[in-house]
Amino acid sequence: MQRSRLGAWRLTGAAVAALLLLPAAPASAQGVVKSVHGDWQIRCDTPPGAQSEQCALIQSVTAEDRPNVGLTVIVLKTADRKSRLMRVLAPLGVLLPSGLGLKIDQADIGRAGFVRCLPNGCVAEVVMDDKLVGQLKAGQFATFIIFQTPEEGIGIPLSLSGFGAGYDSLP
Repeated sequence: MQRSRLGAWRLTGAAVAALLLLPAAPASAQGVVKSVHGDWQIRCDTPPGAQSEQCALIQSVTAEDRPNVGLTVIVLKTADRKSRLMRVLAPLGVLLPSGLGLKIDQADIGRAGFVRCLPNGCVAEVVMDDKLVGQLKAGQFATFIIFQTPEEGIGIPLSLSGFGAGYDSLP
């Protein structure tokens, strides 16, 4: 994903404190489902040490032709409500230097790098700007592209049905 369009990928101390924690269990299982918006769920949890419940808009999918290759997309607002973040948990074994690609419908949004790997996958994170939020709300599908080799990109389609309503419902 192009940094100029989506903001810099970064993992700062303030952002870490504001994020839902990624446990060793799949991210799709974390938190309590508060509402469902199309293909998206709002899940909420109170992380250890947090003053209040934190909620995120979440969808987990697998590649149609590779059931062992999936990802989880998590969209949330930071605790200070000043930033909106998209975090994508991709499977272990992705080629980190190639980053994570994104297309919305047929428009190529760009690529972004991974910030770290955890026991259950590798994380890419971006601060979302108004343009990206608008593209996601207006789109039909987002395709995230992960790479296992420099030549082999795997496109994983994700429905954007309900994204706008879910995003607008985030506390």
